[in-house]
Amino acid sequence: MRRVSVIACVLLLPGLNALAQVQTQESDIRAELLYMTHCRACHTEQIHWRDNKLATDWSSLQAQVRRWQASAALGWSNDDITAVTRYLNDTFYHFAVPLDSKKMSGK
Repeated sequence: MRRVSVIACVLLLPGLNALAQVQTQESDIRAELLYMTHCRACHTEQIHWRDNKLATDWSSLQAQVRRWQASAALGWSNDDITAVTRYLNDTFYHFAVPLDSKKMSGK
């Protein structure tokens, strides 16, 4: 019986890994779409590179995403906020990402 369990785990793990990768890719695509649809009109790339930017680390970047989605009454979920924060961080900021945020997205 133990051998069957081990074989089942060995066969299922690649599938679970592939599923996690697909979910992460979908989250990345959703984050980019949310940003491009709701933020890009006002936030050109220059806003992310300016000297007086309000985002100075992961937490402040996430706070700004939370703040502006609330100001625009977008109703994003916490997962959406984290995904858009990750998209902005990966694209522009490159701040250190807390471990709990890495676990959430599977990265």
